[in-house]
Amino acid sequence: MTLAARTLNDGTTLPAIGFGTYPLRGAEGVEAITSAIRTGYRLIDTAVNYENEAEVGEALRRAGVPRDELVVTSKIPGRHHAHADAIASTKESVHRLGLDHLDLHLIHWPNPGVDRYVEAWQALVDLREQGVVRSIGVSNFTEAHLDRVVAETGVVPAVNQIELHPYFPQEQMRAANEARGIVTESWSPMGKRQAPFDEPAVRDAAATHAVTPGQVILRWQHQIGAVPIPKSATPARQAQNLDLEGFTLTEAEVAAITALGRPDGRLFGGDPDTHEEM
Repeated sequence: MTLAARTLNDGTTLPAIGFGTYPLRGAEGVEAITSAIRTGYRLIDTAVNYENEAEVGEALRRAGVPRDELVVTSKIPGRHHAHADAIASTKESVHRLGLDHLDLHLIHWPNPGVDRYVEAWQALVDLREQGVVRSIGVSNFTEAHLDRVVAETGVVPAVNQIELHPYFPQEQMRAANEARGIVTESWSPMGKRQAPFDEPAVRDAAATHAVTPGQVILRWQHQIGAVPIPKSATPARQAQNLDLEGFTLTEAEVAAITALGRPDGRLFGGDPDTHEEM
């Protein structure tokens, strides 16, 4: 995979596509994640709440790829938003992964009802200064959440990982991230069980470029400026998802896929203003 890496606002870089590890667990999970790394994925995404950091760490060791080629991401859960808890949680993640630092660490959800996400963000700023994490970011943050953490700490997140797929293209949130110098990552980049593989906009583009509908959607993600994080336990699909270089969607094709967006396009109603994930 040689798609151009994204430069973050802290000067580090992020691969153009990542590998999601939820819900890969146990021996089969280790095997799937090892396969992904050996296939060529260099951005590996996990979280405390995925309960698979140990499996990810084992796969990192088995894959035999030099550590400095990998970008390992994890996330702080809502129950650890208090400053001291966020510090401890992050260090526990590093330990479970068997690493000496995390390359990118995110706040998983803002949980505004609890209203301690600014504490968690300050903890990440402190952890970056200590060298425990290299880059810091957030997940599922709105414009208001972003502006508050910046106003109260003076530090802009490098990444905002959000739900983003053809039925929920997040045009406003992507623009908000870009305006603040924040790279958008996409979780569930194909839409999981609602993947629009049979939509004419996707199906026709796949036929035109002699690729799969999944490749079309991931290429669309890349061309709108997002970093998708697909998950697959199948080696052939892993390789297919990474093979996005040989074609480029036209502006009309990109627009047609974006136009699939729906007002109710979220997968499970995970509105960051109300959703709580502890």
